[in-house]
Amino acid sequence: MSIREAARRVGRDVKAVHGDVRALLDAGVIVRTSDGAVEFPFDAVKVEFLLYAA
Repeated sequence: MSIREAARRVGRDVKAVHGDVRALLDAGVIVRTSDGAVEFPFDAVKVEFLLYAA
């Protein structure tokens, strides 16, 4: 789907969603298709991380 459509579906500003999409693309969680849309090409993703107090 397009970034604009993703923003519409989640009820957020297109600019904010664009930043989120850029981060997810950089991390390899989503990919850009040949027509410029973005997609989540997996059935699931397991994420493990630690959060430390500041």
